[in-house]
Amino acid sequence: MEKLADDRAGELGGREGGERSAETPDGRPEWFADDDVGHDPEPRTSRSYSEVLLSFGLILCKSESVELRHLRYFVAVAEERHFGRAAERLHMAQPPLSTQIRQLEAELGFPLFARTTRRVELTDGGRAYLEHAHAILNAVEVAGRQSRRVAEGLEGRLTVGCVGSATYDLMPRFTRALRTAQPDVEVTIQGEMLVVDQVDALRSGDLDIALLRPPVHEPALTMRPLRSDRLVAAVPDSHPLAARPSIDVRALEREPLVVHSSRGSVMHRLVLDLCESAGFTPLVSHEVVETSTLVSFVAAGLGIAVVPEGVSKLGVPGVRYCALKGATVELCAATRTHETRPLVARALEILVEVLPEPAVETPSSERPEDTDRDGTGRLFWGGERGHIDARSASC
Repeated sequence: MEKLADDRAGELGGREGGERSAETPDGRPEWFADDDVGHDPEPRTSRSYSEVLLSFGLILCKSESVELRHLRYFVAVAEERHFGRAAERLHMAQPPLSTQIRQLEAELGFPLFARTTRRVELTDGGRAYLEHAHAILNAVEVAGRQSRRVAEGLEGRLTVGCVGSATYDLMPRFTRALRTAQPDVEVTIQGEMLVVDQVDALRSGDLDIALLRPPVHEPALTMRPLRSDRLVAAVPDSHPLAARPSIDVRALEREPLVVHSSRGSVMHRLVLDLCESAGFTPLVSHEVVETSTLVSFVAAGLGIAVVPEGVSKLGVPGVRYCALKGATVELCAATRTHETRPLVARALEILVEVLPEPAVETPSSERPEDTDRDGTGRLFWGGERGHIDARSASC
């Protein structure tokens, strides 16, 4: 962070020890150097001045020649109260250190030290300057340390947007893992987002990662497949279908359906396609934007909804979940194509680590019938791994 000294006369720092510059017309050397530190025995008055304003209001000095190393020299002498000990601490010879301090005083326009044969003491101006020098050096150290952590992906800000089902299932697990692995990262979550809004937010920079449902046709984004989620039918618990562990899509032919909004919802298009593939046109009773509202409408008896299995994490009373045979939907993580920040790369690694194993659907010939319901709201498909729990199912 320190600038390199140039070879101009009067500049602090410079040539190799003992090197002599060209002489001036009167035969006097323009400057001389000693122990790797160049100095001007007669500081020049024709300089380019500028005020260095710092965040805490200090005018450090009025010369562009003062560098961080000069502050370190000054602090060492001020703390040691002795040029010899300060030189040893700085691993340099004493004469050039003395010269640097004298030139710093000349630049500032007031003495920093009151010198005696045995000891040096800070002047009032020196004590004030020491306080600011400490603040500057500490600020530089903190800036470097924090910036390094940001460059390594250990600090910074991360904004994640989730589709409805991921909001209630994957997002909590992902957020907890992020906070554990990267406690100094500020994480912001936006839930219940439509895919069209997620894409816009990624392009504008308002989102860093989006958990969404494909298809998404956007060259500026990179899609990373995460998993395939099983689809289930959310059914009012008083409905005849609620007693069945699994159903075929054709069972929904004459049922009123509560679906996601047609604006930017992948699930809306998917439900229509499922029904059309089964040979019927769905009877849509209500369209809603948020998944939580959709399930609440089911609990109110307004219809049946087709949702990813993770939506059952909502645990809304009055709703049962029946597996739809052979029906799945993909979940992907989307980022900007030219995203290079280590913070985002590490977050994607953590996201993959916390993905739950997909549930294995037991073939229909091996499934037990309705008698396998144990009265707790759970539907069993050949053991604990294959069940759907209306309160705690996992995508």
